[in-house]
Amino acid sequence: MLQLIAEQYAFRILAMEVMPDYIHLLLDCRPQFLISDMIKIMKGNLARRLFLDHPELKSSLWGGHLWNPSYCAVTVSDRSFEQVEHYIESQKKK
Repeated sequence: MLQLIAEQYAFRILAMEVMPDYIHLLLDCRPQFLISDMIKIMKGNLARRLFLDHPELKSSLWGGHLWNPSYCAVTVSDRSFEQVEHYIESQKKK
């Protein structure tokens, strides 16, 4: 689902690790997107699609919300790209 959302909005997912209680994404997007808008798009669209496909999820979540309203977003330079990519890919092993 995240890949489809990314394609729809012309984001590229460069690295992704899905954990039981969080998701790490390394994204590339057009410069006109604000990071906060990109996060809203990804979280909102994924929640809507999951709730449409699995309405029972809403009753089992605290307050009926899929996501915590907080997030962490950082920009990555050419120098730090490989380090961030490695960090994301290593998360499942922990």
